[in-house]
Amino acid sequence: MNTPTLALDVGGTKLAAALVDTAGRVLRSTRRRTPAVGVWDEVSAMLRDVRGSAPIRGIGISCVGPIDLMAGTVSPVNITEWMRFPLRDRVAALVGDLPVALANDGVCMALGEQRHGARGGSPYLFGVVVSTGVGGGLVAGGRPVLGRSGNAGHVGHVVVEPGGDPCGCGGRGCLETVTSGPHLVRWARQRGWAGDDAAALATSARAGDAVARRAFRRGGLALGRALASVAAVCDVDLIVLGGGVAEAAELLLDPTREALAEHARLEFLRSARVVPASLGSAGGLVGAAALLDA
Repeated sequence: MNTPTLALDVGGTKLAAALVDTAGRVLRSTRRRTPAVGVWDEVSAMLRDVRGSAPIRGIGISCVGPIDLMAGTVSPVNITEWMRFPLRDRVAALVGDLPVALANDGVCMALGEQRHGARGGSPYLFGVVVSTGVGGGLVAGGRPVLGRSGNAGHVGHVVVEPGGDPCGCGGRGCLETVTSGPHLVRWARQRGWAGDDAAALATSARAGDAVARRAFRRGGLALGRALASVAAVCDVDLIVLGGGVAEAAELLLDPTREALAEHARLEFLRSARVVPASLGSAGGLVGAAALLDA
């Protein structure tokens, strides 16, 4: 019997919940903007709404990090009211004795693509989520690599500009301060661009705006340099790029591939490919559901 999994995807700008079957198909879903306050109230209402009276086999949770896997808590940099928030226990209280699995959003995206994505299939895959922040997750031997605390793969806090801009993590010059959507926009605005968000920045870039194009090129080159290091450390052959900013497609992909090719020169690195996510915005939900079988 193909009893679905209830999946939750918590991001800095959006929340999503869905029923996902064991083949990775989204049966029913809902999405809302992440509110400034009252995030748990919104999440719990979404989970109840999307489940309805349907039987489920458990819940899989994808959440932006950092997370503490042992404690089941989350402390997302972009959700300030959730510091050491007991998300796993709160969700478990909604479903009784059913299993609840938690992982960071990069791991869930990578697992979803590896198990169910048209571009996945490789047992050695690294997923990158470029959105409000920059997250990452590793699948090795076909299994997610969570690490000691659950934060393995958190590529957004690899330093790419020593002494660069302050990061929400407390450091400086992290990849997130160069490549995330809000920072792409801020960099462009400092140079005269007058739009509102990363989607508008992409529209301007495609229309030929020089500042907008430079913003994406700068972000993509930084991402490619970071991914060259990831590929060297983790020995992956496929890198999947997802998240809202990554939907800018070639604006970010082209410089990312350029920098990866420039810096990943050892023979075992040359086969590493960067491809866009095939599951789109459903990747985190599909991967969260797959946690129950990982």
